Amino acid sequence: MSDEHAETAVRDGTPGDGVSVKTETLPGSRVGLTIEVPAPQVDAAYQRVLNRLAQRVKVQGFRPGKAPRALVEAKIGAEGLREEVAETLIPNVVNQAVRDQGLDVIDRPQVEIQELERGKPATFVARVSVVPEVTLPDLDTLHVDPTHTEVDDAAVQRRLDSLLDRLAEVEPVEREVRQGDVVVGDLKVFADGEEIPSEARNAIELEVRENVLVPGLLEALPGKQVGEVAHADVDMPEDHSNEALQGKRAQLQVTVQGIKEKRVPELTDEVAKELSQGEQDTADGLREAVRKDLVEQGQRSDRLQLEQKAVQALVEASQVEVPDPLVDHEVDHQLEDLKRQLEGQGLRLDRYFEYLGRSEAAYRAELRPQAADRVKVDLVLEQLQKEMQLEPSDDEVRDYIRQQAESDPELKENLDQFLQNDSSLGFFRHRLTRLRIVEALAQRLGGGGDAGGQTAGDDVERMEVEVETAPADTSEDR
Repeated sequence: MSDEHAETAVRDGTPGDGVSVKTETLPGSRVGLTIEVPAPQVDAAYQRVLNRLAQRVKVQGFRPGKAPRALVEAKIGAEGLREEVAETLIPNVVNQAVRDQGLDVIDRPQVEIQELERGKPATFVARVSVVPEVTLPDLDTLHVDPTHTEVDDAAVQRRLDSLLDRLAEVEPVEREVRQGDVVVGDLKVFADGEEIPSEARNAIELEVRENVLVPGLLEALPGKQVGEVAHADVDMPEDHSNEALQGKRAQLQVTVQGIKEKRVPELTDEVAKELSQGEQDTADGLREAVRKDLVEQGQRSDRLQLEQKAVQALVEASQVEVPDPLVDHEVDHQLEDLKRQLEGQGLRLDRYFEYLGRSEAAYRAELRPQAADRVKVDLVLEQLQKEMQLEPSDDEVRDYIRQQAESDPELKENLDQFLQNDSSLGFFRHRLTRLRIVEALAQRLGGGGDAGGQTAGDDVERMEVEVETAPADTSEDR
Protein backbone atom coordinates (compact mmCIF):
# COMPACT_ATOMS: atom_id res chain seq x y z
CA MET A 1 0.00 0.00 0.00
CA SER A 2 1.08 3.55 -0.65
CA ASP A 3 0.05 6.77 1.07
CA GLU A 4 -0.14 10.20 -0.49
CA HIS A 5 -1.00 13.50 1.16
CA ALA A 6 -2.74 16.31 -0.64
CA GLU A 7 -4.60 19.54 0.08
CA THR A 8 -8.06 20.00 -1.42
CA ALA A 9 -10.38 22.99 -1.51
CA VAL A 10 -14.10 22.53 -1.00
CA ARG A 11 -16.43 24.75 -2.96
CA ASP A 12 -20.10 25.65 -3.05
CA GLY A 13 -20.52 27.02 0.45
CA THR A 14 -18.84 24.09 2.19
CA PRO A 15 -15.56 24.28 4.10
CA GLY A 16 -12.84 25.64 1.86
CA ASP A 17 -9.09 25.91 2.19
CA GLY A 18 -7.35 23.74 4.71
CA VAL A 19 -9.22 20.49 4.14
CA SER A 20 -6.61 17.74 3.97
CA VAL A 21 -6.89 14.46 2.12
CA LYS A 22 -4.72 11.43 2.65
CA THR A 23 -5.09 8.68 0.05
CA GLU A 24 -4.37 5.00 0.44
CA THR A 25 -4.36 2.32 -2.24
CA LEU A 26 -6.49 -0.63 -1.18
CA PRO A 27 -6.86 -4.13 -2.64
CA GLY A 28 -9.50 -4.76 -5.27
CA SER A 29 -8.85 -1.53 -7.19
CA ARG A 30 -10.11 0.60 -4.32
CA VAL A 31 -8.83 3.84 -2.83
CA GLY A 32 -9.22 5.04 0.74
CA LEU A 33 -9.52 8.77 1.45
CA THR A 34 -8.95 10.05 4.97
CA ILE A 35 -10.40 13.56 4.95
CA GLU A 36 -9.94 16.13 7.72
CA VAL A 37 -11.99 19.33 7.83
CA PRO A 38 -10.70 22.15 10.12
CA ALA A 39 -12.76 22.98 13.21
CA PRO A 40 -13.79 26.50 12.07
CA GLN A 41 -15.33 25.04 8.92
CA VAL A 42 -17.12 22.37 10.93
CA ASP A 43 -18.56 25.09 13.19
CA ALA A 44 -19.64 27.05 10.12
CA ALA A 45 -21.40 23.96 8.78
CA TYR A 46 -23.24 23.52 12.08
CA GLN A 47 -24.33 27.15 11.96
CA ARG A 48 -25.59 26.91 8.38
CA VAL A 49 -27.61 23.81 9.20
CA LEU A 50 -29.11 25.46 12.29
CA ASN A 51 -30.07 28.54 10.26
CA ARG A 52 -31.79 26.33 7.70
CA LEU A 53 -33.59 24.20 10.28
CA ALA A 54 -34.75 27.25 12.18
CA GLN A 55 -36.96 28.13 9.21
CA ARG A 56 -39.00 24.93 9.50
CA VAL A 57 -38.65 23.71 13.10
CA LYS A 58 -41.58 24.82 15.23
CA VAL A 59 -40.64 26.16 18.67
CA GLN A 60 -43.56 27.10 20.89
CA GLY A 61 -43.85 30.86 21.39
CA PHE A 62 -41.77 31.80 18.36
CA ARG A 63 -42.55 32.43 14.71
CA PRO A 64 -40.65 30.27 12.14
CA GLY A 65 -37.06 31.47 11.88
CA LYS A 66 -37.24 33.66 14.99
CA ALA A 67 -36.48 31.11 17.72
CA PRO A 68 -33.04 31.27 19.36
CA ARG A 69 -30.63 28.77 17.86
CA ALA A 70 -30.13 27.12 21.24
CA LEU A 71 -33.85 26.30 21.42
CA VAL A 72 -33.84 25.03 17.84
CA GLU A 73 -30.91 22.78 18.65
CA ALA A 74 -32.59 21.50 21.79
CA LYS A 75 -35.72 20.74 19.78
CA ILE A 76 -33.77 18.75 17.18
CA GLY A 77 -31.43 17.02 19.59
CA ALA A 78 -27.66 16.66 19.39
CA GLU A 79 -27.76 13.44 17.36
CA GLY A 80 -30.36 14.76 14.93
CA LEU A 81 -28.31 17.91 14.36
CA ARG A 82 -25.17 15.86 13.82
CA GLU A 83 -26.95 13.74 11.20
CA GLU A 84 -28.16 16.86 9.38
CA VAL A 85 -24.64 18.31 9.37
CA ALA A 86 -23.20 15.04 8.10
CA GLU A 87 -25.74 14.86 5.26
CA THR A 88 -24.89 18.43 4.27
CA LEU A 89 -21.14 18.45 4.74
CA ILE A 90 -19.90 14.98 3.81
CA PRO A 91 -21.16 14.59 0.19
CA ASN A 92 -19.65 17.90 -0.92
CA VAL A 93 -16.37 17.34 0.90
CA VAL A 94 -15.97 13.76 -0.35
CA ASN A 95 -17.00 14.50 -3.94
CA GLN A 96 -14.63 17.45 -4.09
CA ALA A 97 -11.81 15.33 -2.69
CA VAL A 98 -12.48 12.65 -5.31
CA ARG A 99 -12.35 15.26 -8.08
CA ASP A 100 -9.20 16.88 -6.75
CA GLN A 101 -7.45 13.53 -6.49
CA GLY A 102 -8.39 12.76 -10.11
CA LEU A 103 -10.05 9.47 -9.22
CA ASP A 104 -12.12 7.71 -11.88
CA VAL A 105 -14.69 6.17 -9.54
CA ILE A 106 -17.10 3.41 -10.53
CA ASP A 107 -19.39 3.33 -7.49
CA ARG A 108 -20.66 5.55 -4.70
CA PRO A 109 -18.19 6.25 -1.89
CA GLN A 110 -18.66 4.36 1.35
CA VAL A 111 -18.10 6.86 4.16
CA GLU A 112 -17.29 6.24 7.81
CA ILE A 113 -17.50 9.20 10.19
CA GLN A 114 -14.65 9.11 12.68
CA GLU A 115 -15.11 12.57 14.21
CA LEU A 116 -17.83 15.19 13.76
CA GLU A 117 -18.32 17.58 16.68
CA ARG A 118 -18.46 21.31 17.18
CA GLY A 119 -15.15 22.92 18.00
CA LYS A 120 -13.13 19.97 16.64
CA PRO A 121 -11.75 19.01 13.22
CA ALA A 122 -14.04 16.53 11.45
CA THR A 123 -12.53 13.32 10.11
CA PHE A 124 -14.14 11.06 7.50
CA VAL A 125 -12.83 7.92 5.83
CA ALA A 126 -14.22 7.33 2.35
CA ARG A 127 -13.56 4.21 0.32
CA VAL A 128 -14.28 4.12 -3.41
CA SER A 129 -13.78 1.63 -6.21
CA VAL A 130 -11.93 3.08 -9.17
CA VAL A 131 -11.29 2.04 -12.74
CA PRO A 132 -8.28 -0.26 -12.39
CA GLU A 133 -4.91 0.28 -13.95
CA VAL A 134 -4.28 -2.11 -16.82
CA THR A 135 -0.74 -3.11 -17.67
CA LEU A 136 -0.45 -4.53 -21.16
CA PRO A 137 2.41 -6.78 -22.26
CA ASP A 138 4.82 -5.89 -25.03
CA LEU A 139 2.86 -6.99 -28.08
CA ASP A 140 6.09 -8.05 -29.77
CA THR A 141 6.38 -10.84 -27.20
CA LEU A 142 3.00 -12.32 -28.17
CA HIS A 143 2.23 -14.54 -31.14
CA VAL A 144 -0.68 -16.74 -32.18
CA ASP A 145 -0.73 -19.22 -35.03
CA PRO A 146 -3.44 -18.63 -37.62
CA THR A 147 -5.54 -21.53 -38.85
CA HIS A 148 -5.88 -22.37 -42.53
CA THR A 149 -9.05 -24.21 -43.51
CA GLU A 150 -8.69 -26.32 -46.64
CA VAL A 151 -11.79 -27.17 -48.66
CA ASP A 152 -11.47 -30.60 -50.29
CA ASP A 153 -13.75 -32.48 -52.69
CA ALA A 154 -15.28 -34.45 -49.82
CA ALA A 155 -16.39 -31.23 -48.09
CA VAL A 156 -17.97 -29.99 -51.32
CA GLN A 157 -19.78 -33.31 -51.78
CA ARG A 158 -21.10 -33.23 -48.21
CA ARG A 159 -22.61 -29.81 -48.81
CA LEU A 160 -24.10 -30.94 -52.12
CA ASP A 161 -25.56 -34.04 -50.46
CA SER A 162 -27.15 -31.79 -47.85
CA LEU A 163 -28.69 -29.62 -50.58
CA LEU A 164 -29.94 -32.63 -52.55
CA ASP A 165 -31.50 -34.03 -49.39
CA ARG A 166 -33.95 -31.12 -49.45
CA LEU A 167 -35.44 -32.52 -52.66
CA ALA A 168 -35.60 -36.10 -51.42
CA GLU A 169 -38.88 -38.01 -51.58
CA VAL A 170 -39.94 -40.88 -49.33
CA GLU A 171 -42.07 -43.85 -50.32
CA PRO A 172 -43.35 -46.72 -48.17
CA VAL A 173 -41.60 -50.05 -48.84
CA GLU A 174 -42.21 -53.62 -47.72
CA ARG A 175 -38.78 -54.89 -46.73
CA GLU A 176 -36.26 -54.73 -43.88
CA VAL A 177 -34.85 -51.45 -42.60
CA ARG A 178 -31.75 -50.19 -44.43
CA GLN A 179 -29.33 -47.32 -43.87
CA GLY A 180 -30.90 -44.09 -45.12
CA ASP A 181 -34.48 -45.23 -44.56
CA VAL A 182 -37.07 -43.38 -42.50
CA VAL A 183 -38.59 -45.64 -39.84
CA VAL A 184 -42.03 -44.96 -38.38
CA GLY A 185 -42.05 -46.46 -34.90
CA ASP A 186 -43.27 -46.37 -31.32
CA LEU A 187 -40.63 -45.42 -28.76
CA LYS A 188 -40.41 -46.47 -25.12
CA VAL A 189 -37.67 -45.45 -22.68
CA PHE A 190 -36.58 -47.42 -19.60
CA ALA A 191 -34.20 -46.57 -16.74
CA ASP A 192 -33.32 -48.69 -13.71
CA GLY A 193 -35.65 -51.35 -15.08
CA GLU A 194 -38.68 -49.04 -15.04
CA GLU A 195 -40.43 -47.45 -17.99
CA ILE A 196 -40.48 -43.64 -18.12
CA PRO A 197 -44.02 -43.02 -19.45
CA SER A 198 -43.44 -39.31 -20.11
CA GLU A 199 -40.76 -40.19 -22.67
CA ALA A 200 -42.96 -42.54 -24.73
CA ARG A 201 -43.71 -41.47 -28.29
CA ASN A 202 -46.00 -43.03 -30.88
CA ALA A 203 -45.57 -42.97 -34.67
CA ILE A 204 -42.38 -40.95 -34.57
CA GLU A 205 -40.17 -40.81 -37.66
CA LEU A 206 -36.52 -41.82 -37.25
CA GLU A 207 -34.07 -41.29 -40.08
CA VAL A 208 -31.52 -44.10 -40.07
CA ARG A 209 -28.53 -41.95 -40.90
CA GLU A 210 -25.24 -41.13 -39.18
CA ASN A 211 -25.19 -37.85 -37.23
CA VAL A 212 -29.01 -37.87 -37.23
CA LEU A 213 -29.97 -40.93 -35.19
CA VAL A 214 -28.53 -41.89 -31.79
CA PRO A 215 -25.67 -44.38 -32.32
CA GLY A 216 -27.34 -47.29 -30.51
CA LEU A 217 -30.43 -47.24 -32.72
CA LEU A 218 -28.29 -46.60 -35.79
CA GLU A 219 -26.88 -50.10 -35.35
CA ALA A 220 -30.05 -51.74 -33.99
CA LEU A 221 -32.66 -50.74 -36.59
CA PRO A 222 -31.11 -51.96 -39.88
CA GLY A 223 -32.43 -55.44 -40.71
CA LYS A 224 -35.62 -55.08 -38.69
CA GLN A 225 -39.03 -55.76 -40.26
CA VAL A 226 -42.40 -54.15 -39.51
CA GLY A 227 -43.59 -55.42 -36.13
CA GLU A 228 -40.10 -56.18 -34.84
CA VAL A 229 -38.47 -54.36 -31.94
CA ALA A 230 -35.04 -52.69 -31.86
CA HIS A 231 -33.23 -52.20 -28.54
CA ALA A 232 -30.38 -49.82 -27.70
CA ASP A 233 -28.56 -48.68 -24.54
CA VAL A 234 -27.86 -44.95 -24.33
CA ASP A 235 -26.07 -42.80 -21.73
CA MET A 236 -28.30 -39.83 -20.93
CA PRO A 237 -26.71 -36.40 -20.26
CA GLU A 238 -26.49 -34.96 -16.76
CA ASP A 239 -28.65 -32.00 -17.79
CA HIS A 240 -31.46 -34.04 -19.37
CA SER A 241 -34.81 -32.27 -19.04
CA ASN A 242 -36.27 -35.33 -17.30
CA GLU A 243 -34.71 -35.70 -13.85
CA ALA A 244 -35.44 -39.44 -13.89
CA LEU A 245 -32.99 -39.81 -16.78
CA GLN A 246 -30.24 -37.39 -15.78
CA GLY A 247 -26.90 -39.17 -15.98
CA LYS A 248 -28.61 -42.55 -16.29
CA ARG A 249 -27.96 -45.52 -18.56
CA ALA A 250 -31.28 -45.77 -20.42
CA GLN A 251 -32.74 -48.49 -22.62
CA LEU A 252 -34.53 -47.41 -25.80
CA GLN A 253 -37.12 -49.68 -27.38
CA VAL A 254 -38.49 -48.96 -30.87
CA THR A 255 -41.29 -51.04 -32.38
CA VAL A 256 -41.17 -50.69 -36.17
CA GLN A 257 -44.59 -49.71 -37.56
CA GLY A 258 -43.55 -48.68 -41.06
CA ILE A 259 -40.54 -48.28 -43.35
CA LYS A 260 -40.03 -45.54 -45.93
CA GLU A 261 -37.28 -45.41 -48.51
CA LYS A 262 -35.69 -42.04 -49.00
CA ARG A 263 -34.92 -41.30 -52.65
CA VAL A 264 -32.47 -38.50 -53.25
CA PRO A 265 -32.22 -37.13 -56.82
CA GLU A 266 -28.94 -37.11 -58.71
CA LEU A 267 -27.25 -33.80 -59.34
CA THR A 268 -28.22 -32.86 -62.88
CA ASP A 269 -28.27 -29.48 -64.60
CA GLU A 270 -32.02 -29.19 -63.96
CA VAL A 271 -31.64 -30.07 -60.30
CA ALA A 272 -28.78 -27.56 -60.00
CA LYS A 273 -31.05 -24.83 -61.37
CA GLU A 274 -33.73 -25.70 -58.84
CA LEU A 275 -31.35 -25.82 -55.89
CA SER A 276 -29.73 -22.49 -56.81
CA GLN A 277 -33.05 -20.83 -57.66
CA GLY A 278 -31.83 -20.26 -61.19
CA GLU A 279 -28.46 -18.76 -60.29
CA GLN A 280 -26.55 -21.76 -61.69
CA ASP A 281 -27.32 -23.39 -65.05
CA THR A 282 -25.24 -26.53 -64.65
CA ALA A 283 -24.28 -29.12 -62.07
CA ASP A 284 -20.62 -28.12 -62.45
CA GLY A 285 -21.55 -24.49 -61.91
CA LEU A 286 -23.35 -25.35 -58.66
CA ARG A 287 -20.43 -27.47 -57.52
CA GLU A 288 -18.00 -24.58 -58.04
CA ALA A 289 -20.38 -22.12 -56.35
CA VAL A 290 -20.56 -24.44 -53.34
CA ARG A 291 -16.76 -24.70 -53.27
CA LYS A 292 -16.41 -20.91 -53.38
CA ASP A 293 -18.94 -20.51 -50.57
CA LEU A 294 -17.10 -23.06 -48.42
CA VAL A 295 -13.78 -21.32 -49.06
CA GLU A 296 -15.26 -17.98 -47.96
CA GLN A 297 -16.77 -19.60 -44.87
CA GLY A 298 -13.42 -21.17 -44.06
CA GLN A 299 -11.69 -17.81 -44.37
CA ARG A 300 -14.20 -16.18 -42.05
CA SER A 301 -13.83 -19.03 -39.59
CA ASP A 302 -10.03 -18.76 -39.73
CA ARG A 303 -10.15 -15.04 -39.09
CA LEU A 304 -12.62 -15.32 -36.25
CA GLN A 305 -10.51 -18.01 -34.58
CA LEU A 306 -7.37 -15.92 -35.01
CA GLU A 307 -9.02 -12.90 -33.41
CA GLN A 308 -10.35 -14.96 -30.53
CA LYS A 309 -6.91 -16.44 -29.87
CA ALA A 310 -5.27 -13.02 -30.14
CA VAL A 311 -7.65 -11.47 -27.59
CA GLN A 312 -7.20 -14.45 -25.28
CA ALA A 313 -3.40 -14.19 -25.50
CA LEU A 314 -3.48 -10.46 -24.76
CA VAL A 315 -5.85 -10.82 -21.80
CA GLU A 316 -3.85 -13.67 -20.27
CA ALA A 317 -0.62 -11.66 -20.52
CA SER A 318 -2.14 -8.43 -19.12
CA GLN A 319 -2.20 -7.39 -15.49
CA VAL A 320 -5.46 -5.98 -14.15
CA GLU A 321 -7.42 -6.27 -10.92
CA VAL A 322 -11.12 -6.59 -11.80
CA PRO A 323 -13.24 -4.54 -9.34
CA ASP A 324 -16.31 -6.19 -7.84
CA PRO A 325 -18.68 -3.33 -8.77
CA LEU A 326 -17.97 -3.83 -12.48
CA VAL A 327 -18.62 -7.55 -12.13
CA ASP A 328 -21.84 -6.79 -10.24
CA HIS A 329 -22.90 -4.46 -13.04
CA GLU A 330 -22.24 -7.12 -15.67
CA VAL A 331 -24.22 -9.71 -13.70
CA ASP A 332 -27.07 -7.18 -13.38
CA HIS A 333 -26.95 -6.66 -17.13
CA GLN A 334 -27.18 -10.39 -17.82
CA LEU A 335 -30.12 -10.76 -15.46
CA GLU A 336 -31.89 -7.86 -17.16
CA ASP A 337 -31.34 -9.54 -20.53
CA LEU A 338 -32.74 -12.79 -19.15
CA LYS A 339 -35.72 -10.96 -17.65
CA ARG A 340 -36.54 -9.32 -21.01
CA GLN A 341 -36.28 -12.66 -22.81
CA LEU A 342 -38.58 -14.34 -20.32
CA GLU A 343 -41.09 -11.49 -20.42
CA GLY A 344 -41.16 -11.85 -24.20
CA GLN A 345 -42.31 -15.43 -23.60
CA GLY A 346 -44.87 -14.40 -21.02
CA LEU A 347 -42.76 -15.66 -18.10
CA ARG A 348 -41.55 -14.07 -14.87
CA LEU A 349 -38.02 -14.19 -13.55
CA ASP A 350 -39.04 -15.40 -10.09
CA ARG A 351 -41.11 -18.21 -11.64
CA TYR A 352 -38.13 -19.16 -13.76
CA PHE A 353 -35.94 -19.55 -10.68
CA GLU A 354 -38.66 -21.61 -9.00
CA TYR A 355 -38.70 -23.91 -12.03
CA LEU A 356 -34.91 -24.26 -11.88
CA GLY A 357 -35.08 -24.95 -8.18
CA ARG A 358 -32.51 -22.32 -7.26
CA SER A 359 -32.41 -18.81 -5.83
CA GLU A 360 -31.49 -15.62 -7.63
CA ALA A 361 -28.47 -15.28 -5.34
CA ALA A 362 -27.22 -18.73 -6.36
CA TYR A 363 -27.77 -17.90 -10.02
CA ARG A 364 -25.84 -14.65 -9.62
CA ALA A 365 -22.97 -16.56 -8.05
CA GLU A 366 -22.89 -18.89 -11.05
CA LEU A 367 -22.73 -15.93 -13.43
CA ARG A 368 -19.86 -14.14 -11.68
CA PRO A 369 -16.83 -16.07 -13.05
CA GLN A 370 -17.79 -15.52 -16.69
CA ALA A 371 -18.91 -11.97 -15.94
CA ALA A 372 -15.48 -11.23 -14.45
CA ASP A 373 -13.83 -12.64 -17.58
CA ARG A 374 -15.94 -10.40 -19.81
CA VAL A 375 -15.13 -7.34 -17.71
CA LYS A 376 -11.43 -8.14 -17.93
CA VAL A 377 -11.61 -8.48 -21.71
CA ASP A 378 -13.33 -5.11 -21.93
CA LEU A 379 -10.82 -3.37 -19.66
CA VAL A 380 -7.86 -4.80 -21.54
CA LEU A 381 -9.23 -3.87 -24.97
CA GLU A 382 -10.09 -0.36 -23.78
CA GLN A 383 -6.51 0.09 -22.61
CA LEU A 384 -5.24 -1.23 -25.94
CA GLN A 385 -7.44 1.30 -27.71
CA LYS A 386 -5.91 4.12 -25.66
CA GLU A 387 -2.39 2.99 -26.49
CA MET A 388 -3.12 2.42 -30.18
CA GLN A 389 -5.14 5.67 -30.35
CA LEU A 390 -7.70 4.18 -32.72
CA GLU A 391 -10.81 6.36 -32.88
CA PRO A 392 -13.16 6.36 -35.90
CA SER A 393 -14.45 9.68 -37.21
CA ASP A 394 -18.12 10.64 -37.14
CA ASP A 395 -18.41 9.97 -40.87
CA GLU A 396 -16.88 6.51 -40.44
CA VAL A 397 -19.34 5.71 -37.65
CA ARG A 398 -22.29 6.79 -39.80
CA ASP A 399 -21.00 4.72 -42.73
CA TYR A 400 -20.74 1.74 -40.37
CA ILE A 401 -24.34 2.25 -39.21
CA ARG A 402 -25.53 2.33 -42.84
CA GLN A 403 -23.61 -0.87 -43.52
CA GLN A 404 -25.17 -2.61 -40.51
CA ALA A 405 -28.62 -1.44 -41.60
CA GLU A 406 -28.35 -3.53 -44.76
CA SER A 407 -28.77 -6.69 -42.68
CA ASP A 408 -30.92 -5.27 -39.86
CA PRO A 409 -34.52 -4.43 -40.86
CA GLU A 410 -35.29 -2.54 -37.64
CA LEU A 411 -32.14 -0.45 -37.96
CA LYS A 412 -32.87 0.21 -41.62
CA GLU A 413 -36.41 1.36 -40.86
CA ASN A 414 -35.17 3.90 -38.27
CA LEU A 415 -31.87 4.71 -39.95
CA ASP A 416 -32.25 8.51 -39.96
CA GLN A 417 -33.06 8.51 -36.25
CA PHE A 418 -30.02 6.36 -35.43
CA LEU A 419 -27.76 8.59 -37.53
CA GLN A 420 -28.82 11.69 -35.59
CA ASN A 421 -29.08 10.28 -32.07
CA ASP A 422 -25.98 10.89 -29.93
CA SER A 423 -26.60 7.81 -27.81
CA SER A 424 -26.90 5.59 -30.89
CA LEU A 425 -23.78 7.11 -32.41
CA GLY A 426 -21.90 6.40 -29.18
CA PHE A 427 -23.06 2.78 -29.15
CA PHE A 428 -21.99 2.15 -32.75
CA ARG A 429 -18.76 4.11 -32.25
CA HIS A 430 -17.87 1.70 -29.46
CA ARG A 431 -18.65 -1.31 -31.65
CA LEU A 432 -16.68 0.00 -34.62
CA THR A 433 -13.75 0.94 -32.41
CA ARG A 434 -13.74 -2.51 -30.83
CA LEU A 435 -13.93 -4.12 -34.26
CA ARG A 436 -10.86 -2.22 -35.45
CA ILE A 437 -8.94 -2.88 -32.25
CA VAL A 438 -9.53 -6.63 -32.54
CA GLU A 439 -8.61 -6.59 -36.23
CA ALA A 440 -5.38 -4.71 -35.55
CA LEU A 441 -4.47 -6.99 -32.65
CA ALA A 442 -5.06 -10.15 -34.70
CA GLN A 443 -2.94 -8.88 -37.57
CA ARG A 444 -0.16 -7.88 -35.17
CA LEU A 445 -0.09 -11.18 -33.27
CA GLY A 446 -0.89 -13.42 -36.23
CA GLY A 447 1.66 -12.06 -38.64
CA GLY A 448 -0.61 -9.70 -40.55
CA GLY A 449 -2.73 -12.35 -42.29
CA ASP A 450 -6.06 -11.15 -43.67
CA ALA A 451 -8.82 -13.60 -44.46
CA GLY A 452 -11.44 -10.94 -45.07
CA GLY A 453 -15.06 -10.98 -44.03
CA GLN A 454 -16.57 -10.89 -40.57
CA THR A 455 -14.45 -10.21 -37.52
CA ALA A 456 -14.78 -11.06 -33.87
CA GLY A 457 -15.23 -7.36 -33.25
CA ASP A 458 -18.62 -7.59 -34.94
CA ASP A 459 -19.80 -9.86 -32.13
CA VAL A 460 -18.67 -7.63 -29.27
CA GLU A 461 -21.86 -6.26 -27.75
CA ARG A 462 -20.67 -5.10 -24.32
CA MET A 463 -17.67 -6.58 -22.59
CA GLU A 464 -16.86 -9.79 -24.41
CA VAL A 465 -15.50 -11.24 -27.60
CA GLU A 466 -17.54 -14.17 -28.83
CA VAL A 467 -16.42 -16.03 -31.91
CA GLU A 468 -18.84 -18.02 -34.02
CA THR A 469 -17.29 -20.53 -36.39
CA ALA A 470 -18.62 -21.48 -39.79
CA PRO A 471 -20.48 -24.78 -40.28
CA ALA A 472 -18.24 -27.75 -39.65
CA ASP A 473 -18.30 -29.28 -43.10
CA THR A 474 -14.72 -28.54 -44.11
CA SER A 475 -11.49 -30.31 -43.36
CA GLU A 476 -8.75 -28.32 -41.69
CA ASP A 477 -5.03 -28.34 -42.05
CA ARG A 478 -3.70 -26.39 -39.12
